[in-house]
Amino acid sequence: MDSRTKTIYLPNTMTNWPWPRALNPHYEAVKIEAGFWFRSFETLDPELLKAFDKYDLAYAVALAHPTVSGEHLRVGCEVLDVQLVVDEVTDRSTAAGAKGIIDIVIDALHNPHKIRPEGEYIVGEMMRQCSARAMRTISTTCYPRFIDSFTTYLRAVAVEAIDREQGHCLGIDDHFKYRRESGGMLPWFALCGMEMNLPDEVYRHPAIVDMLECAADLITVDNDMVSYNKEQADGTDYNSLITVVMVEFGLDIGSAMGWAAAYHTKLETRFINGLAKIPSWGPSTDILVKEYLDGVGNWVRANYCWSFDDQRYFGTMATEIQESRLVPLWPKVHSKASILGGWRRTILIAAAISSGFFVFVSIHFP
Repeated sequence: MDSRTKTIYLPNTMTNWPWPRALNPHYEAVKIEAGFWFRSFETLDPELLKAFDKYDLAYAVALAHPTVSGEHLRVGCEVLDVQLVVDEVTDRSTAAGAKGIIDIVIDALHNPHKIRPEGEYIVGEMMRQCSARAMRTISTTCYPRFIDSFTTYLRAVAVEAIDREQGHCLGIDDHFKYRRESGGMLPWFALCGMEMNLPDEVYRHPAIVDMLECAADLITVDNDMVSYNKEQADGTDYNSLITVVMVEFGLDIGSAMGWAAAYHTKLETRFINGLAKIPSWGPSTDILVKEYLDGVGNWVRANYCWSFDDQRYFGTMATEIQESRLVPLWPKVHSKASILGGWRRTILIAAAISSGFFVFVSIHFP
């Protein structure tokens, strides 16, 4: 990165996206319920409680699913809460530590009626309760899709931990394929059908699958553009599309942002054109398909909106940056080994998984 670069321009990728911002009317009530549920797990790491308080996850779900019932909004809140814990804990873990956590969560996901072992890390019980609520409330066709897609996401997180430990950097095509799974969007696309019984022949049709992949890629582009400033500062940008583009094409940050914005436009066109190519399965099913794809399209808008409504990526300057599109680069918090060279890597090793708590040890590699 050019040391003279102090500010980057953030292109506005969503100017022409047809799905407008909307907020679920059950948001306030469900936020309180979900907050009590999250804090009921008293052995959670204090850092996780801080993260939960800092990021309004219920608001994110209410943006993503603006029309579902309060009961189903609660399901979404629990899913995102579990993802928060999984992402935060595995990000601080070695590959082996991350796999231990993932194994716990997958077992609880698939066995919602199984009593969790005494002393197990609390995310197992969180996932068990979340899966049990989903089983009771969402549609019979949606639940197995949610289980399968969430399992795919969890396994991808375990692989991500290996890549982080070994400093892997993928090419652009492989990056998108990988992020469709590790980015955690597949379970949410499954949950776009939680209030309908969408037939398998529809859900798994190549035209629908292509739309889901396209939407996931749109979210990856938007997420990696808005999160780049934070990630370059804390040394985790090795897994960012912006870094991948900089490395693959030898570009600076501004040019990589421009490439990402242009690619976003291509994906938008592909998604909109794809709507016209969806087959007909008869009037009653076609209504469900339209509702389902509207939900997927809304997720792209919701992800973008939350990036600015929340302070995770831009702090108190979010509103100003959304208007000016100018992002002051944050100073680096610490050095980290990078495929761009010269950084040290800090690995946080998670221990004592089976005892229900973590001790983190920082080891620096020159």
